[in-house]
Amino acid sequence: MRFGFDETCLDHDPGPRHPESPDRLRAVKRGLSKRHGVTYEGASPANEADAMAVHTDGYVREIREFCESGGGNWDPDTAASEATWPAALASAGLAMDAARAALNGADGRNTPFSLGRPPGHHAVEDDAMGFCFLNNAAVAAQYAIDDLGVDRVAIFDWDVHHGNGTQDIFYDRGDVFYASIHEDGLYPGTGEADETGEGDGEGATLNLPYPAGSGDAEYCAGMDELIAPAIEAFDPDLLVVSAGFDAHRHDPISRMHVSTEGYSLLTDRVRTLADDADAALAFVLEGGYSLDTLADGVGAVHETFDGRDPVGLDDEPSDAVSDLIEEVAESHQGVGSK
Repeated sequence: MRFGFDETCLDHDPGPRHPESPDRLRAVKRGLSKRHGVTYEGASPANEADAMAVHTDGYVREIREFCESGGGNWDPDTAASEATWPAALASAGLAMDAARAALNGADGRNTPFSLGRPPGHHAVEDDAMGFCFLNNAAVAAQYAIDDLGVDRVAIFDWDVHHGNGTQDIFYDRGDVFYASIHEDGLYPGTGEADETGEGDGEGATLNLPYPAGSGDAEYCAGMDELIAPAIEAFDPDLLVVSAGFDAHRHDPISRMHVSTEGYSLLTDRVRTLADDADAALAFVLEGGYSLDTLADGVGAVHETFDGRDPVGLDDEPSDAVSDLIEEVAESHQGVGSK
C-alpha cells in the first residue's frame, strides 16, 4: 500500500500514560517494516482554510492559539502541547493527500492509507474531544468535494467508538454518506440506530451500535447486509475508511472481539465495495491502543491489498446482532438511495 506519513505527527505528545501516544505510529512502522510492498509518501500539511471548511473559524483560531500558548488539558481526555497544532495540520494534510491519490488512480497495491495522528473522528465542528482536534476524514471528504471535482463521498467508520464528529459535520447534508459500526454505550455515547440524518441528509447516516463481545461474524454481517448495499446505492465517487483498530479483542479500552483476521475480512469487503461502486478508496487511521494489535491490524489491511486472501468465517452472527440488523434494515428502507 501507499502509506502517508509525516514525522511531525510524532511530535504531538499528550503526556505519559496517555493511550494516544506517538508510540502508536512507531509500532505501526515497525510492523510494516517486516512486510514487503510498503511505500511511504509525505504530504503538505492542511492549512487553516482547509480546516475551516468543516470546522468553525472561531474554533480553528481558538485551538491554534491554545496550542501556541503551550497547550494543556482541553478536556479530561484531550491534551495538547505547542507541537499539537502542526501535528494536527500534518495529519489532516495526509488524509487530504490520501483522497487525492485515490482519485488520481492509486488503487490495488497502491491504495493510499494515511498514517496520521492525532486522530480525528470525534472532532466536531466547533470543539476538540476524544483525543481529536481536526476531523481528518471530514477535511479529506470536503476537500474532495470542493477541490477535486467530487459530487458524493461515503465514509465507513469501523473504529470501536462512534465517530460523532464526522456524523455531526455532515448530518444535514446529502452529499456525504456516513456509516459506522461501533460498540453500543461506549464513548462518546452517540450513534444510536435512529440517528439517520436530517434535512437534506435524511437517510445519509447509518449506525450499527453493536453489543459488547461482537466480533468478526457480526462485523462482516453488518457490512454485507446493510453497509455495503447502502453505500453502493449512494453511488459515491470516493469511499473513505475511518480505520480504527480498537475493536480488536485485545485492545485495552473496548470489549469487542474482532480478530486480526477480521480486519482482513473487512478490508476485502471494503475493496469489493469500492470496485462495485466504481469509487476511489482511501484509508485514514483513527484509534487503536494496543501497540501490537494496532500494528497487526494495519499490517492485515496492507497484506490484503498485497495479495493475501483472508481466511473465511466459521461463526454466524449472534442473535442480538442479527435482530439489530433486521430492525435497522426495516427502519432504514431507502438509506443511501440516490
